[in-house]
Formats: sequence, structure tokens, C-alpha cells
Amino acid sequence: MRRSRGLTAALVLSLAGTGAGIGLVLMPEASAITPPVAFTADELPTWQPNGIVFAMDQANGTVFAGGTFSAVSPPVGAGSGTEQEAVNFVALDAATGNPTSCKLAFTVGEGTATVRALVVSKDKKTLYAGGYFGAVNGTPVSSLAAIDIETCAPKASFHPSFPATVRALAVTDDTLYAGGDFNTVEGQTRERFAAVDASSGALKPFVANADEPGRAIEVSNDGKNVLLGGDFFSVNNANSHALAVVNATTGAVTKTYNNIPSNSVVKDISADETGYYTGNEGSGGGVFDGRIGLNPDFSEKWRDRCLGATQYVLPYDGVLYSSSHAHDCSTELEFPDGKRNFLLAQRTDHEGAAPAPVDGFVRGPRKLGWHPNANDGIGEGIGPRVMSVAQKNDVKYMWVGGEFTLINGEPQQGLTRFASTGDVGAPTTPVASASSVKPGEAQVRWRTSYDQDDSKLIYRIYRNGSGTPIATVNADSLEFERPQASWNDTTVKAGQAYTYRVTATDAAGNTSALSANVSVTIPTSVQAYPDKVRSDGAQLYWRYDDTVSPYVADSSNGGNTSGVQVNAPTLRQTPGAVSGSSTAMGFNGTSQQVYSDHRQSVGATYTIETWFKTNTTRGGKLIGFGNNTANSSGSYDKQIYMTNTGRLIFGVYNGSTRTISTGLFDSYNDNKWHHVVGTQGPGGMTLYVDGQNKGTNSATNSTPYAGYWHVGGDNLASWPTRPTSNFFAGQIDETAVYPTVLTQAQVKGHYDLAKAPTDTVSKVVAAEDTYINQGAPNAAYGTSTSLAVRGTSAYETYLRFTVPAAPSGQVLKAASLQFKTSSQAGAGTADTVSVVPVTGTWSGAGTTFNTKPTLGTTPLGSIAGVPDGSAIQNVELDTAAVSALLGTSAGLGLTSTGTDPMWIWSSESTAADAAPQLILTFGPK
Repeated sequence: MRRSRGLTAALVLSLAGTGAGIGLVLMPEASAITPPVAFTADELPTWQPNGIVFAMDQANGTVFAGGTFSAVSPPVGAGSGTEQEAVNFVALDAATGNPTSCKLAFTVGEGTATVRALVVSKDKKTLYAGGYFGAVNGTPVSSLAAIDIETCAPKASFHPSFPATVRALAVTDDTLYAGGDFNTVEGQTRERFAAVDASSGALKPFVANADEPGRAIEVSNDGKNVLLGGDFFSVNNANSHALAVVNATTGAVTKTYNNIPSNSVVKDISADETGYYTGNEGSGGGVFDGRIGLNPDFSEKWRDRCLGATQYVLPYDGVLYSSSHAHDCSTELEFPDGKRNFLLAQRTDHEGAAPAPVDGFVRGPRKLGWHPNANDGIGEGIGPRVMSVAQKNDVKYMWVGGEFTLINGEPQQGLTRFASTGDVGAPTTPVASASSVKPGEAQVRWRTSYDQDDSKLIYRIYRNGSGTPIATVNADSLEFERPQASWNDTTVKAGQAYTYRVTATDAAGNTSALSANVSVTIPTSVQAYPDKVRSDGAQLYWRYDDTVSPYVADSSNGGNTSGVQVNAPTLRQTPGAVSGSSTAMGFNGTSQQVYSDHRQSVGATYTIETWFKTNTTRGGKLIGFGNNTANSSGSYDKQIYMTNTGRLIFGVYNGSTRTISTGLFDSYNDNKWHHVVGTQGPGGMTLYVDGQNKGTNSATNSTPYAGYWHVGGDNLASWPTRPTSNFFAGQIDETAVYPTVLTQAQVKGHYDLAKAPTDTVSKVVAAEDTYINQGAPNAAYGTSTSLAVRGTSAYETYLRFTVPAAPSGQVLKAASLQFKTSSQAGAGTADTVSVVPVTGTWSGAGTTFNTKPTLGTTPLGSIAGVPDGSAIQNVELDTAAVSALLGTSAGLGLTSTGTDPMWIWSSESTAADAAPQLILTFGPK
């Protein structure tokens, strides 16, 4: 079936300006989606049939849809229009989605009439329809009809006799080719394929007899050949399964194919200027359900072996759009077996050199960022079945028909459409976190967002509540692959606390909500354990300090391999495995795990490392590699698991299982923290527990496959001393994966550093606050939600803190005062604000300008000017002076000598991060 190859998409993307505030991103009004995708994923209002759409084509801004239905009705929520009769056919305006005045009824005397194929002539004047029907608007026909498009009337003189269902059509200037279930045409033998005169319907001498139904037909670009698709195993007695090429005039076979599995068929064939494409469906084990790309000479250039019954393929402007219910694209190194994906897009050919063949086939081009959602729907539960591109008023529309009853989660049956303009869907909100393991650096990281029609997104990072981003990061993501993105803030100061939020913006300017606030306090000294893991080259480092599900941040230096929680493991378990404030994650031993966020391959050299604590007697997997995500893996090794008795086993698979076990009487289910490491490389495999070598073997490799890291659970079937449970019950912490073999000294060093002294941070919120106002000398402001500072006329702010004593064995290393400017206009100041001790007595309820307390004369710290806009500010304080206040109730005053006031939030405010607080960092003496 010839697609709308004449349409070309010209989407121009330009940046009109840059917004200065959060969410203010100036972009052109026209849609801007990630090229080469030409359509948004935002569904448009479209009239819908009460049955199934099997066939579509278009001409002159009108879309024709055929199938098995009796009426069409307005889209849900349209607010106008009533159901109209539509007997197996409807013509719709491409731009509005509304029915046109063209009404055709395809009927049959016995059985159920259906329209299965539609194709428009080259001159756009005639619509050909195939299926199973005996009349069109009462005009007798026999499963094939020609419709005059201008008058919307069947051509009575065109009535070739096809005694069985016609399932596929293709047309040239003078010939109409048909495929289907028939064995004769006009009483002459024509088994499953035939050709008739495009004007008169007279049977042509073309003979391409097949032994099973024909489902697809396409004329070659030069008009000399015809590609046939279907269920057949032979054409004109030549062995060729599901696909064949025949002479366009005679039907003589010119090319056969026997590399499509016997339990698979070809459902559709399409063409563009560079070649041909097939959509395939199968049933049973070993099926081929994907797509094939053919060269102009009909040789195979690539094969996409995704599983999920491809119904239709439509090449358009360098992109192959397809309808299917793809659920497993593991062979394409994409998503594993799981949820169904109904509408996909990929380039028609590889960019650059094609990858090397795997199992004799070159993988298909990678999926692109176009991912409207549908559902199985009614009938066979196939979902989308057919597609067409139409143009009206310079806008292109991708129309989709099928069995679905939902599009993007909203009720819509049988028909939907997407435009080349008007992208209105914003990306999902990023899930962010932040950490710091050494002075002068904070790592901000987030799980990349998902946008249905934009794979390249712009992320803006906002610090301390500012409305101006401190950094901008570009990152790619797809629905099934959302890796971590990160940015290092190297302008931070030791001992001070910072907050961050992140937004995602697509190319059309649609911006997500701000992520939740994440905070981090910069240490005054290097945190020994995590810094060593990072410097030793970890490319995955999960510390389990996350505060929300389902994201597990990667703290490695640039690895950006975050994790996804499954079934909500318990967060922030204390104490963790290493000293300091880092926490662990708890697993229930029945269903909870974490898997890495993107598919990867593991080389022959690597190290896996984790800490665990448990008293389970059911064993379970601590860490391992597998080829699935949330579902149980079919390939799985490079793993450390616990037996029911608490022994540990490190194993790989390289044709057989190769394992190292701890001693028969070694038990590590004693509810204490233990450190386990497995390495493999040119020297073989080694297992370490608590810094000690527990065994080696000579295995230097494992079976290569692409997959995901798992922590807390995955398949363990057929492994030695398999425990009762695949899932681990207990706590896990500090998981790391390295692309190198750690030495015994490095492993022992990690174990020893777990108890190294670390900073302790105390955040002390003001217990009481107020300010005084010289202009209202008798007013008290103890319940005010904002505080003020100015020299003349005077505002002074007073803050009271219950300052903790230093933890045992530690001293104060750094101190800072944190406050947040309010949202009122001009809240910042050009003047220097000083922090001084309050030496006199005061109270929030009673202190006024006339009763203000005495202040100390030596500032503890100062800040030279504060910009306008509500944002968090940090004032570094004199460590020795604050040390003298430890263990006391201390008052701090904010003063200025200038005339420009500063307004900040008080502890009574409900604004985010509003309350003034002291940030105290303690460390070893």
C-alpha cells in the first residue's frame, strides 16, 4: 500500500529568547519537537467509531477510514454533535477530525460486512476499497469497489468479482493490485493475489498464486515489481514464506525469502525513496514480530526483532512509524519484556555505519522520542492497526486507527490523530537529590524526565530558591530509558547548606513543575569512605540516602547509573554501614529490589561491592546482573547471593556456573553489618568478605549479554545452593560497581574506612525571632511572618537559638547562619548586613524599638549585599566565637548601617525553607 510519500515535514526550531524567571522560557509558538520526529504525541479531538478501524488513506485534506462499525460519535467532552450512522466507512476532515458530507455504506446480504483495505489513486480522484461486502450505497459490488472522490459515489462500471475478502490494495496509474483470501477473480484462478485494470476493473494477466492468504502488497519504486506479504509458504510454486517479490506485469517470482520464521506472517509492506519496510506478526515461541528494512534491490538491510505483533509501518520523512503492541525489545538493546508500547518511531536507516549482525541479523535503528500511549482495546486486543499522514492548511496530521479504546489514558475509540504543530505536553517533573563528600563541591543529580515527543530536554538547576537558574544541562531520555543526569556545583563553601530544584523543558518551551527541594551541607573535610569509592573509579555508587521513591541516586563521579526502586523498599534506615549520616535501604525479602536505569553490557573485568545486614534464614540475592528490570530475568549472573544458612556465594555463568563460596561454617546472617566484594578479571574471580580473601577461581569471563544491575533480588533458579527466596530480607548500603578489578589492598582499605571519623552536621532552627521598627517604636513584631534589617531608620532583627554542645570527641569546624529573603518586591539590599551577638534580654512578644536589647560590638559574620528575589542566603560565622556559644541559648542580631532595607522570612512563615537556622558542622578534634 503506497504511503503518503509526497508529504515532507519541515519543522524549524528556533530559540526566541531566554526567560529570567522560573518557568518563563520564551519559545516560538509553533511546535518544536525533537527531530527527526515530525509529530507531537498530543492527541487531537477526533470523531470515533463504535467498532474497529482496519484501513485508512487520505486525499486533499480528507481522511478515509474503513473497518467494522456502524456509527461514529463525537470525541468525549466535545460538547456538541450527535452520533451519526457510518456503515463500515467514514470520511473525516484531516484538520478538525469531524465527519465530512461523504457518506458510504458498505453492506453484505449474509455475514458481516467489513472494509479491510483503502487506497487512493495517483491523481487523487478515485478511492479503492477492499474487504468483504456486496454493495456500496446499494450499488452491487463484490468485495472491491471504486469510489469517485469528488461525488462520493461508487463507480457502477467498476465491479470485478472477488468472492472472498480483499485484505490489501496497491495502485499504479493503470493497475490495481489486490491481496486477500480469494482463490478466483472473475471466475479465473487467482489465488490470494490478482491485478485488475484501475479504470474498468477488467482482470489482468498478472498471476502470483499463493498457498495461504495475502495480507500486504506494495509496488516497487520503479514500477517493475510488486512486493507480496502474507501467510503463504509458496508463490507460483516457488518456496517463499510470508514475503516475495514478483514481476509487476506477469506475476513471475523475482525474489524469494525463507528467513522469516514459519509461525510469523507479514501484515504490511510500505515504501519510501530509499527502500521497503515490512510489519510482521507471529504466534508461539521463536516468532518474528517486528520490522524489516529492505534495500532498493530487496535485500535485507536491517531487522528489528522487537516482540509485539507489528500491524503497520509508515515511512515519513526519514522516520518509520509503526503500530504494534511491542513488549520486548531486548534484542534491540532497548526495553525488556514488560509493558506494551503501541506506537513507535525509528529512523528508516542507521545513522552512520550499521552495527555488526547478531544472530545473523543487523539490529534495527534505535527508537526515537515519539511515544503516544494506547491500549489493547476490543476485538483481538491488538491496539493500533493502521496509520496515514494527511495535510491541510500547511499542517500535517498523523492519523491512527485500530481497536484501541484509550489514547494517552483518555477515552478514544478506533481513531485518533496527532499534528506536526501544537506540542503542549510538558515533561514529567525531575526527581532530584544532592550530596557532597568534600569541601568545595556539591553533586546535584536527577532522574531524567520523560516527554512523549521530545527526547532531548533542557534542565535548569535553581539554587537556594533563586528564580534564576545557576546552571543549564541538556540530556536525552526515552520512555523506557531515563538515565541520571548530574551537575557539579563548585562554588559552594564548606560548612554551609544549599538547596536545589530542577525543571525540565522541551523544545517547544513546555516546562515541568519544579522538583522537590533537596538540600546538602558541604563538609569541612573530605569524607573518607565515599571519596575513596569515587576515586577508585566506581561507575555506579548507590548510597541509599534518597528521600523519595522510586529514584536511587548514583553518587559516582560521572557514571550516572541511577536506580529504580521496585515495590517501595524502606528508605533511610539508620544506622548505615559507614560512619556519618548516610543511611541504608531496607528490603522485605519477598518483592522489593532496585534495578539500574539503563541497559548496559559488562566487560570481562569488573568489581561488585556492597554492605548488608540481616538475620534472614531464607537467603536471597544481594547484587547481580540480569536481562530484565522489574520482571524476573531470564539471563542472570555476576552476582553475590546468600544461602539459607548465611553463607555467601559469588558466581558467573560462562557455559556453566562458576562460583566461589564462603566456608561451610561461615554465617553472615548475624544482624551485623558486613562488607562483600566480588571481582573478575584476567586473574580469575575473587570473593572478599569484611576485607578478607574468601576464595578464588580461574574463571576469566562470563557470557556476554545486555542487562541491568539488581540489588535486593532477581532470579536465582538453577544456581548452586539456591536459597528459599530470590529476594533478600535485610538492609543494604553503599553498593558500588567498578569497571576494574579492585586489589586486595583497595578492598581492605574500603572496609577499614567505613569507621573513619566524619563530619556531623546540626541544623538548628530559630526558637524565637522578632524585629524592631524605629518608625513604630512601641510595636512588637514577634508573630510577624517576616523580619527586617536597616540602618536608618532602624530595623533590627533578633534570633534566638538553642545551640547544642559538640558531640563527644568532636569540635566545631564551621558555622553559618542561613535565612531566606521574602517574596516582596525589593526584599534584597545593597548594604552590608552584620550578624552580632545579642547581649541584652529580649522576647518576641514584648520587645519593641523602645525596649530593644543591647548588642555586641564585634560581628560574628557579615554579608555584603543581598540580591532581590526570594532566595536562601548563607552568612559564614566566626567558628571560635560560635564555639563559645555551644550548649547555651544564644541570641543573634542582624544589623545594618545603610538605608536599603532587607526583608527575610521568620520562623512563623509557612514559605518553603523559611525559618532562619544555624548550620553547625562538627568534626574530629
